[in-house]
Amino acid sequence: MTMKTPIKLLAALTLTLSGSMAMAFEPSGKVECLAPADPGGGWDFTCRSVGKVLEELDLVPRSVQTINMAGAGGGVAYAHTVSKRAGDEQLLVAASTATTTRLAQGQFQGMDADMVNWIGALGADYGIIAVSKDSEYQDLPALMDALKEDPRAVKFAGGSAKGGWDHLKVLIAAQDAGIENLPRIPYLSYNNGGEAMTQVVGGHVDAFTGDITEAQGFMESGDLRVLAVLSEERLPGEFSDIPTAKEQGIDAVGPNWRGFYMPADISDDAKQYWVDAMDTIYESEEWKQVMKQNGLMPFHMSAGEFESFVKQQIDDIESLSRDIGLIQ
Repeated sequence: MTMKTPIKLLAALTLTLSGSMAMAFEPSGKVECLAPADPGGGWDFTCRSVGKVLEELDLVPRSVQTINMAGAGGGVAYAHTVSKRAGDEQLLVAASTATTTRLAQGQFQGMDADMVNWIGALGADYGIIAVSKDSEYQDLPALMDALKEDPRAVKFAGGSAKGGWDHLKVLIAAQDAGIENLPRIPYLSYNNGGEAMTQVVGGHVDAFTGDITEAQGFMESGDLRVLAVLSEERLPGEFSDIPTAKEQGIDAVGPNWRGFYMPADISDDAKQYWVDAMDTIYESEEWKQVMKQNGLMPFHMSAGEFESFVKQQIDDIESLSRDIGLIQ
C-alpha cells in the first residue's frame, strides 16, 4: 500500500499537469494578418513587418499571411472581423489612429470598439505642427495666441481630408489652448503631406500639420521649422531638440499608433499569447531595427492599458468631432 499510494498520486499529478499544459494556447498552422487597405500603405506595412518578426522570433509555426481587404477606410475589414471571424484565434488585424477616428465618427456603422479585442501597439508616428523657416511664429503658444485673437488668422495644410487625423491634431491643440469657434480655423486638405508642406514652405499656407517622419526632408533642409511635436515626452535621437506641446503648456498628444486588434470570443489563453507576443516583438532587436529603418517612434501599450487608451481616444475624437460639426 505504501508503494502504490505515491504512484497513484504521481499519476494524478501528471494528468493534472498535462491538462493544464493542454489549455495553454500556441498558434498552429496558418496565421493571418488582415491589412484593411491595398498593398503599400501603413496597415499593409504593419502586417508585413510584424509578420516577418513573428517568424524570425519563432512565435508562429509557419509564415504569417498578409491579406489585404480594402474598403470604407478600414470598415470592410472591421465588419469582416466582427461578423465572420468571431473566435478565430489566429487572426490579427492591423489598426492605427485612423481606426479610432472612424469609430469615433460613426463611420463603422453599427459597430463599436467593444466588438473586438485590442491586443497592443508597437510604435507610432507622432504629429507635429510646423511653419516655414521665415514664419513670424516662433513657438506654439504664439501661434495659438494668434488663433485666440482671430480663429481664421492661421491657415493649416495637411495630407488628410477635412475631419481626418491631420486636421484633428490642430484642433486637439487649439481646444486645449482655449480657442473658441474651432470650426472657423482654416484647414486645407492636400493629397499627401508632401504637397501640404510644399504649400507651407512656399509661403502659400501658414502652418503644416502631419507626422514627423514625413517632414524629415524639409526639416533637414531647414525649410520647415517644427513648433511642437505632439508626444508625451521629447522624441529620441535627431528629434530631441524639438519641444513638445505639453512642455509649452498645451496638453496635446497626437500619436498615429500602429497596432492590432483581434476577433471577439477568443479564449483568454489565446489573447494572452498574442499580448505576450507583442511585448516580445517590441523588446526585440529585430523590431528596433524595423522602427529605426521606418521612422517609427517609441509607443507601446499592451492588453488592458491599450484598450483603455483606445476607448479614451475614441471618446476624445468623438467629442472634438462634435465640436467642429463633423458629427451631430
